[in-house]
Amino acid sequence: MTEVAPTPAALPPHVLERADVRSAIANHDFGEVFRLARLHGKVSYAKIAEAVGYKREHIGKMARDETEGKGVRPRITQYRKILEVVDGLRIPGHLAGLAPRPWELERRPDTTQTADPSTLLAQGGVGLWDIAELLRQTEMSSINSAALESIEQGIDQLARAYPYANADYLHERTRNGLQYVVKQLEGRTTLRQHRELLVDAGWLFLLNACVQYDRGQREAANLSKAAALRIGDEAGHGEIKAWAWEIEAWFALTQSRWQDMLDAVEAGHVADQSHSVGVQLYAHKARAAARMGDARLVRDSLDAGRARLDRLPRPEHPEHHFIIDPDKWDFYEMDAYRLLGDDERAADHARSVIRISTGPDGTEISPMRAAEARLTLGVTAARTGEIDEAIGMANKALDADRKSLPSLLLVANELDKELRSRYPREAATRDFHERILTITRGASTPDLPF
Repeated sequence: MTEVAPTPAALPPHVLERADVRSAIANHDFGEVFRLARLHGKVSYAKIAEAVGYKREHIGKMARDETEGKGVRPRITQYRKILEVVDGLRIPGHLAGLAPRPWELERRPDTTQTADPSTLLAQGGVGLWDIAELLRQTEMSSINSAALESIEQGIDQLARAYPYANADYLHERTRNGLQYVVKQLEGRTTLRQHRELLVDAGWLFLLNACVQYDRGQREAANLSKAAALRIGDEAGHGEIKAWAWEIEAWFALTQSRWQDMLDAVEAGHVADQSHSVGVQLYAHKARAAARMGDARLVRDSLDAGRARLDRLPRPEHPEHHFIIDPDKWDFYEMDAYRLLGDDERAADHARSVIRISTGPDGTEISPMRAAEARLTLGVTAARTGEIDEAIGMANKALDADRKSLPSLLLVANELDKELRSRYPREAATRDFHERILTITRGASTPDLPF
């Protein structure tokens, strides 16, 4: 067994076992973790600072702000920094919704060196008949192939409903699906069935992360995403891992964490090279590059994404959330061109997105994409002096029943800045600004636990 030297701020076992400490870790409320570590584990802020790479004053501020009535304490949201805290305090990965950390794996017994089988038998170790019985049990199961196929069909239906179905409905169904799959994992399954159920759980955690983030549940969404990444590792499923990184890239994009987003994109490409998730990763890279003002990187990313997309077969169900089809590419280019100030191209792509998102009977089959397209038309209208058209388009977008608030607010805030910059004295500008503030405050409600 390999021993790993503790860090100066490694939390003692009795601290890690406390319910309040575990709750703070699960919520990524590391300021509270720091406070409790000092209170119950006698771990000084100076030691914590040394272990996690922060200044001692910053650690103290994070630990004190909420307890001294100064409002909500600063939060650590960057994935890289979260890892530094978890590793510095030697917090087991599963407590923070992460895969096992490298130092955890190093502590596990070395099982690669095994004794000679004849020696084991001679010493009365694992007997031949014991092995045969264990093998027989791995081939017994309390779930059949029809049930497994039914689970996969249910997940497929939820993923295809994601673009238009009510978010609360999707959240309930996804959570119910996870509870059912976990229950099956607790039963008797074959090795093959166990992996299939793990993969099913991975897809459900991915979908759950998306729906939770749409509903403004950031902390819960981060935990679901981390669970999917961990399952992808355990099941050796590169596509699930890549989608987990894609979701991290989306979170970072909507929170203006550009470097974190670029890191997530690269990790996603490493995880999978053969599915359409790579197209989405290139699209995120283009959108981030546009917000950073790097026009060359925008065009390079769009070209790479388009080339990857052209090599893929056209999907049977393009509405499936985890499948990228050619029609979605207009949406990505629309976003990039708007940010680059190419209003004519942005507006053309936006009108195309609205057209593709509307069924023959006038029903919107992709209301979230259509809403962002209307906000894009609002931005281009504001830039050409058509304030009434801009606000009319924006209000219609914000009135949509099905929306992803973080993504929608990202574009709505762009329009708000355009209006306040160009028409600061207009009553319509002030009214729109107030509406954005109200929606933003409403989106900042406390997380639900799951």
